[in-house]
Amino acid sequence: MNFGIIDVLQLLGALGLFLFGMSMMSEALQKVAGNKMRSILASMTKNRLLGVLTGVIVTSIIQSSSATTVMVVSFVNAGLLTLAESISVIMGANIGTTITAWLVSLIGFKFSIANIAIPLIGFSLLFIFSKNDRRKSIGEVMVGFSLLFIGLEYLKNSVPDIKSNPEMLQFLTDYTNMGYGSILLFLLIGSVLTVIVQSSSATMAITLIMLSQGWISFEIGAAMVLGENIGTTITANIAGLTAKTNARRAALSHTMFNICGVIWVLIIFYPFINLIEWMVGGNTTENANSLYALSMFHTMFNISNTLIMIWLIKPLEKIVCNIIPEKREENEFALQFISTGMLPTGELSLIEAEKEIEHYTERTHRMFDEARTLTLATYNDKNAQKYAERVANYESASDQTENAIADYLYDIDATPISTDLKNRIRNYLYLTTEVESVADRCFNISRSVVRRNSEKINFTEAQNNKLNEMFNLVDKHISALELCVKSNFTDETARKEIFTIEEQVNELRYALKVYNIDQVNKEAHSYSSGIHFMDIIEECESLSDAITKIAREVKLHQSH
Repeated sequence: MNFGIIDVLQLLGALGLFLFGMSMMSEALQKVAGNKMRSILASMTKNRLLGVLTGVIVTSIIQSSSATTVMVVSFVNAGLLTLAESISVIMGANIGTTITAWLVSLIGFKFSIANIAIPLIGFSLLFIFSKNDRRKSIGEVMVGFSLLFIGLEYLKNSVPDIKSNPEMLQFLTDYTNMGYGSILLFLLIGSVLTVIVQSSSATMAITLIMLSQGWISFEIGAAMVLGENIGTTITANIAGLTAKTNARRAALSHTMFNICGVIWVLIIFYPFINLIEWMVGGNTTENANSLYALSMFHTMFNISNTLIMIWLIKPLEKIVCNIIPEKREENEFALQFISTGMLPTGELSLIEAEKEIEHYTERTHRMFDEARTLTLATYNDKNAQKYAERVANYESASDQTENAIADYLYDIDATPISTDLKNRIRNYLYLTTEVESVADRCFNISRSVVRRNSEKINFTEAQNNKLNEMFNLVDKHISALELCVKSNFTDETARKEIFTIEEQVNELRYALKVYNIDQVNKEAHSYSSGIHFMDIIEECESLSDAITKIAREVKLHQSH
């Protein structure tokens, strides 16, 4: 039998079309249900059964357990889910992903859905060219669904005809009669294939095709399914590589959950296989029954594993915490949230940016505290240099964070997103720029103090008291900004407080300007001291102006 390079390319092209269709359908479904999925996951309770149900529902909707687990890792990273909650959701995701196998075995092999795929794509054009973002995404779901089954049809037709050329299977038969050795070998093959393809649904479809063509037996197919369940955990672990400790623990718990399941199923492999054969009520050597049996094996494995492991969430949590201990020293200047990379859709990715901006604002507040400490210290304070260096480090980190957040937001903006999301991204870009302006003012305060110290000037106790009065107002101003950022600017009380404090800052600045002139005239402090004093007051006033601009200009819709 001739199976040349063109045939190989056609087989790879069919696989590519299947993967592209699945990816397109999954991403479009996430866009359709983005806000709702986000709300479901973000409002998780500590009820483990509800967590499993959530994982099942979300994965059933988006048809990708990898996407769900990456989402969960990101939500843990953002502090919206605890580690225990994330483990229960991941368990549910494993059950939800079995639906794809049933779609393929019940529909893909029953009749040629490719016959209606082209008309369905034609019908989807009515939605795709709509100006409504939701309808456009529904159209993309139809196209993705159609391409998925067109790819499946090509896959079935592109595999070599083994029945007419049984000698092609000779090399496989050498490895299928080694008892548990064969099971372990094909388990490894399933794992590696899933890591390469990066989709357990795709490798499940490939396994079903191999089974339908007679390439492998039901037992070997079951072994590959076990391997695919291990291989699919790689995606979440990759997503968690640069994340915070708890996010990496969540990714590891997914791997351990599936490995534990594979171990106990291997121990009772043949009795479990016999149970599945009894459940489908037929001979698994027959084509249709073998496909149903493999889909049933996939489903029962994940349901059984969840029913066992759901009562072991706490021990599993303890194990992953021991394997990945808490870092002794977290770098406060490092990115905390967007380092995990983008999620499949903009709506879900935006939470990374939101949490990073929230963290950025909190860090800028700490920068102000450092600048304040430096200001109120004397020029000969042995820690003065250290304070100044700390503020300089904050400034450097602030510039880098602004660029990183902006780049991430532009990456989201470059994906197909709704008009509402584009407007929110513009607001976040403006917010990020203005938070950096606040950090610049903190650095300017520090530089003014460094100049004062170089001239060996100390502020009088009266000057420090007046500075403290201004610093207290600015501190309240930044705190109000933090509340606005945390609430996505839905906290109207905090927003109004920003405008109130702005008026107080302006009034105090004017009063201190008059006070400073009076004190210099009375020679209560030197002219040079008065200049440095007013430089700091002016920077505080500019800092408050930047905060007020944010409250006036940023308008965000509540997204949680």
